Amino acid sequence: MLHALSIRSFVLIDRLDLEASTGFTALTGETGAGKSIILDALGLVLGASADRKQVRAGADKATIRAEFSVVPDHPIWRLLEDNAIDFDRDETLCLLRTISATGPSRAFVNEQPVAAALLTTLGESLIEIHGQHSASQLMRQATHLDLLDAFAGLAGDVARCGELWTKYEAARQTRIDLEQTVLSATEKREWLSFAVEELTKLGPEEGEVDSLTAQRSVLLQSERIRDSVDEAAKAVSEPKLEECLAAASRAGERIVRVPDLELLEGRLPETAAAMADAVERALIELAEAQSLVKDLAQHALHDSSQLEAVESRLFALRAAARKYDCLPELLCETFESFKAQLALCEAETGSLNDAAAKEAEAQRAWQEQAERISSKRRKQADNLAKAVMKELVPLQLGRVQFRVAFRDLVEGESGSKGLERAEFEVETNPGAGFGPLKTIASGGELARLSLALKCALSQCGETGTLIFDEADQGVGGAVAAAIGERLGALALDRQVFAVTHSPQVASAATRQWRVLKETGGDGQTVSRVAQLDDGQRLEEIARMLSGSSITNEARAAALKLLEAA
Repeated sequence: MLHALSIRSFVLIDRLDLEASTGFTALTGETGAGKSIILDALGLVLGASADRKQVRAGADKATIRAEFSVVPDHPIWRLLEDNAIDFDRDETLCLLRTISATGPSRAFVNEQPVAAALLTTLGESLIEIHGQHSASQLMRQATHLDLLDAFAGLAGDVARCGELWTKYEAARQTRIDLEQTVLSATEKREWLSFAVEELTKLGPEEGEVDSLTAQRSVLLQSERIRDSVDEAAKAVSEPKLEECLAAASRAGERIVRVPDLELLEGRLPETAAAMADAVERALIELAEAQSLVKDLAQHALHDSSQLEAVESRLFALRAAARKYDCLPELLCETFESFKAQLALCEAETGSLNDAAAKEAEAQRAWQEQAERISSKRRKQADNLAKAVMKELVPLQLGRVQFRVAFRDLVEGESGSKGLERAEFEVETNPGAGFGPLKTIASGGELARLSLALKCALSQCGETGTLIFDEADQGVGGAVAAAIGERLGALALDRQVFAVTHSPQVASAATRQWRVLKETGGDGQTVSRVAQLDDGQRLEEIARMLSGSSITNEARAAALKLLEAA
């Protein structure tokens, strides 16, 4: 509900702070005092179009701030979350609108800048304004089916219908996608057959390209290794090398065998012995090297035919990959895809029949649920029409006929809510024909029609704030009293405001605000709002009864109205 409203420098209002509460509040005052200005200000903070002319003369900007107390499970919190607006469910929700005298207007939610369109969306779930020229969402055809379903208690049935519609749409899309796939595959069946036949002969295997590439790399290295081994074998097998070492060994042996060599002074004996040992070791190492080279030659095999086979296979796989426009590593995957597409072509009848059967089953389940809802809707539509027309009689609209008109869905419309659309229609004069509420009803009738509808639908939808702007236009006496009585009944479980010139309506309120126009110290005209106590209410209702000259008779009549409320 509306918790507080603050207005600064807006048209005739220089400064206004209002605190609201539950129940029925009447706004009264003389014509031109500024009651409509308050509604205009509230409309702005709820997203209405702004005009620089609305900024009070001499001010830089106008500011309208509205705070709302919202229950923790209200859907508005989800809307704020979807729009990345920070909030605390335990605190009030603040909407703010500023209008600059020289620049653009700005909108804020909880001090965070937003588009004015978001204020409109938020406002629709917080406040309904019903008047001679507007009647909130009750007048919008798009809301009528939901309102009827709420009246009929069909929320659970409609939710189930939505689930079945989603399944049907999914099955339908699956069938369409399959048809397109089959059609595409059928068109290239001949090419697919050739490709599958060719790739079957080639027989690509998963990971084969990587394996062959690694194998080729090793085979290329083995050829180089074999060449090196052959070169080493040739070198260590050189006959002259062994002969030379043998000759050197014999010469060394002769030297070390010279008699009394060890008796000679100097390093000759020692060096001769070392040379003989070294040559002997060289002969041994040469023999070992020859043996190792021989062993290495046995292990370092190179099969040129195997290399050719590997390279030939790699070439074939890569050529096929280029032909079928894929990476060589993905040739096996591409092959499987081609086989699947070809199989689809060959088994298209069975696949499509299965998909069509699933679609038909999903459609049947949705159709049955939608038909059950339609039957209940049409019964409850008659009950709603009776309830509305019952409310119209005391509102001096007994000649008005009300009905719920149904229209079948056209192709492309969602069936998540059933088989039809609904619209509230009225016939204001016998024989004039039915038409939409907002185009058929006159300005004075529109607010009373809204009140009748709201009373008939009082137990439906979210509990919020209702504002009625001169629902008593052009009526008085018993009709005005009936309007006041219905406004009071609506206010039992929601917040209701009514701008009224009727003392009967004002007396039915639980509290009353008076809007008056004054001349400020600067000579400018300003509008003020005062909350009236019991004595002030008596005087105000007496004024509404008798005019500017309040008589004792008017006070007595006012007291009688207040006591009867």
